[in-house]
Amino acid sequence: MSAPLDIDQLQTFVSIVDTGSFTKAADRVYKTQSAVSMQMRRLEERIGKQLFAKDGRGVRLTIEGEKLLNYARRMIRLNNEAMAAFDDNRLEGTVRIGTPDDYADRYMPEIIGRFAKTHPNVELYIACEPSVTLIQKMSRGELDIALITHDPATAISTVVRTEPLCWVASANHPLRESAPVPLAVGRMDCRWRQLACSALDAGNRDYQILFTSWSSTVVAAAVLAGMAVSVLPESALRSGMRVLTQADGFPPLPPVQIGIIKRPGAPVSLINALSNHIVACLDNMTPAQASDDGLEGDIRVMGRLPRLRPGHILPGW
Repeated sequence: MSAPLDIDQLQTFVSIVDTGSFTKAADRVYKTQSAVSMQMRRLEERIGKQLFAKDGRGVRLTIEGEKLLNYARRMIRLNNEAMAAFDDNRLEGTVRIGTPDDYADRYMPEIIGRFAKTHPNVELYIACEPSVTLIQKMSRGELDIALITHDPATAISTVVRTEPLCWVASANHPLRESAPVPLAVGRMDCRWRQLACSALDAGNRDYQILFTSWSSTVVAAAVLAGMAVSVLPESALRSGMRVLTQADGFPPLPPVQIGIIKRPGAPVSLINALSNHIVACLDNMTPAQASDDGLEGDIRVMGRLPRLRPGHILPGW
């Protein structure tokens, strides 16, 4: 029977990946650099594969290293959950979380489910609002932590996930090439709307904003019904949607970044535990996991779309 992997070695391995160097990882795991190097040699011997390759003055993950990374994060997370289940000094209290509804729909089920198992005595209050509203609530002290769309111009959040931002249309309805692009987007201060309009303007592509809503469900419904084109992060893609590329006449978009804001003065132990948990959950989401339904299979259109008229502003989240 094969010997089990060493959790301490896996934690060092993940720290090297997260910090980008053996030296910084050594500081994080409170070991000497030589001890870190020895741990990685032993881990490579145990796996029977090379995990790191030289890249200039630094190192990069090999294909085998990338494969191990996902398993390592999951094993560390499960180990922490198991230890927390028998911890007599469990965290207690209430944490107020803010997140846009599209992030709540995609990310929060796993985050909340796993956090509740690890910290059953912590009560979570969740507010679903647009990122701009969440930032305002944070400034007023109404939330303890918020997961928002990061804006590089303000840089008030710490980036915890980056993924492609995609043009999407219905896979079941043809897109008229000669007409202005019909858009379904968020309101004026929506980061994704700004990126979409800037890209179309730069490409001299005509467009018309037909539907405006803070609700990702409404925007997705308009897309799936063939009424409009929109922009969505990769994790929000749904069955029945078609990704539009430069071959379709749509310019490339910059990636979307998801950031975390923590309220100064909030309970440090609670906030750090939840923040670390969120980062770990987001790290473990692969592109395949990010889209629950995938992009293949039967074409399905969500529910019944209410009667909409061009330019109509719909109820927001």
